[in-house]
Amino acid sequence: MRTVGVEEELLLVDPDSGEPSAMSAAVLARADRADPGQDVFEKELFGQMLEFATHPRADMAELGAEIGRCREAAARHAEGIGCAVAALASSPLPVSPSVSMNERYQWMADQYGIATREQLVCGCHVHVAVESDAEGVAVLDRIAPWLAVLSALSANSPFWQGQDSGYASYRSRVWERWPSAGPAGPFGSPEAYHRRVADMVATGVILDEGMVYFDARLSARYPTVEIRVADVCLRAETAVLLATLARALVETAAREWRAGRPAPAHPVGLLRMAAWRAAHSGVDGDLLDPVSMRPRPAGEVVGALLDHVRDALTGSGDLRAAEKGVARLLDAGNGAREQRALLERTESLRAVVTECVRVTRG
Repeated sequence: MRTVGVEEELLLVDPDSGEPSAMSAAVLARADRADPGQDVFEKELFGQMLEFATHPRADMAELGAEIGRCREAAARHAEGIGCAVAALASSPLPVSPSVSMNERYQWMADQYGIATREQLVCGCHVHVAVESDAEGVAVLDRIAPWLAVLSALSANSPFWQGQDSGYASYRSRVWERWPSAGPAGPFGSPEAYHRRVADMVATGVILDEGMVYFDARLSARYPTVEIRVADVCLRAETAVLLATLARALVETAAREWRAGRPAPAHPVGLLRMAAWRAAHSGVDGDLLDPVSMRPRPAGEVVGALLDHVRDALTGSGDLRAAEKGVARLLDAGNGAREQRALLERTESLRAVVTECVRVTRG
């Protein structure tokens, strides 16, 4: 059974105004005093963000429980210094981000200017274990057309600087401003993958390998494939569904590779079209079919994803939970639909943030 780990970035907000609050240093200090040596939480690019990472888990119920504990602990530590956490991929209210002060982040601010200062967005990264770089690159080449579907399911950033962006996941459009971000490949071999990464670093446009922001990449720290397309999900159960489908995609791709089946041949340009459509529509419109690269209703494309990974889900014992999770999400909507419904009901972006803080706290 492949293990899965999840990294979530949370937004720190003022509990009264709902505006982002640059209190990450204070939250991290409080967490360290309360749980010394745990190292669950990490500093991010902006002072208004807080990141946590789970342990690798083979059981999805255990993964979900740990995500819940981490969210609860983040909320508790934030409340202790007078702020709150919200699983929002972008701030509904206007914000002037403050870059965290360290050498790496300062280099990014100097190098990329306003593009850095506009990057206050929160994602969810899923790490899935692989046996080798050879298997990992084979997986990257085969999962690429399906990643936009994961992006659509997770979409949770409809608002930007106090107004509706017109997108379900505006975070992903902001993220694409990094010069190394987006779809990549196919690579064909570990040697080709590592050569591509080395060539990108050698340009001097990015600082190091850690700034290779492919939609999915080989992790530089762990023996995993790291899938990086998702918004941080409003609800913890959506994050678990995302991790479940990501593991099934990786397992399916590895089986195809071992069976000698070739990787899809979609050019990067079409993968970018699929990513844009997913960011725009989420689950409330058409998506591009990962096989034909033609538009189909989102529900049908998500169903095609389930069919594609059905054997892997059955093998891991996750099929029923995944089917129920997908049905629930398509019916109730992702975070973007929930946020828009909250705004329609309350007519207040501040109230949207307040309710999302409550949902995050569980």
